[in-house]
Amino acid sequence: MTTESTATVGKPPVVDGQTWRAALDDLRRREKAVTRELDAIAAARRRLPMVEMDDYTLIGANGPIRLVDVFDGRAQLIVYNHMWNDGAEWQCGGCTSFTSQFTRLDFLDNYDARFVIVTNGPIDEALAYREKVGNQMDWYSSADSSFGADVDAAPNEGFGVNVFLRDGETVYRTWHTNGRGVEQLSYTFGLKDILPWGRQEEWLDSPEGWPSRPTYSGWLDSPDVARLYGNGG
Repeated sequence: MTTESTATVGKPPVVDGQTWRAALDDLRRREKAVTRELDAIAAARRRLPMVEMDDYTLIGANGPIRLVDVFDGRAQLIVYNHMWNDGAEWQCGGCTSFTSQFTRLDFLDNYDARFVIVTNGPIDEALAYREKVGNQMDWYSSADSSFGADVDAAPNEGFGVNVFLRDGETVYRTWHTNGRGVEQLSYTFGLKDILPWGRQEEWLDSPEGWPSRPTYSGWLDSPDVARLYGNGG
């Protein structure tokens, strides 16, 4: 939406500075309550039990690789399970847009962790797609194992995030989320949500006159990501 069009849509009311500060303070109390609740949830997450995983073999750029070796010597592993349709020109736009955010992951080295992508698709297609859209993370395929299905990301069923802990040669699953639970890992939603008009999606609770459009229509789709970041961009 261009600046010239703002006159035709709703805008917040204009008030004096004292009134604005009082309204902001009221909202800030709610924001702080959410922050404290997120801290409590994180504390509960650190106390979750875990479940031992089988000795899965995935496929990487250099061939078969055990799940325990995907850790690359680290103790902790975040896996994004990317939706996949074999042979498709473009894969899930949401997955492609989400993973394109993560271009600087070296900070995880200080936490004995790494972040990778696993898909149920053939590894040759997966690696070609990675280059096509300019993805920065290492990709692995679970096409020859039940890994995807066993971590709630079966073929043709969806996406998710799984976290694992390695103790020697044994791998444990510690946490999982999918759907909107994945939003907490994305900075894009947070930035859009602090804008006066928010995400501008039709399902939102917004004041009358706020710009609104179909859900997902403002997201970068896979061709957009490839154009901006891929090897042909």
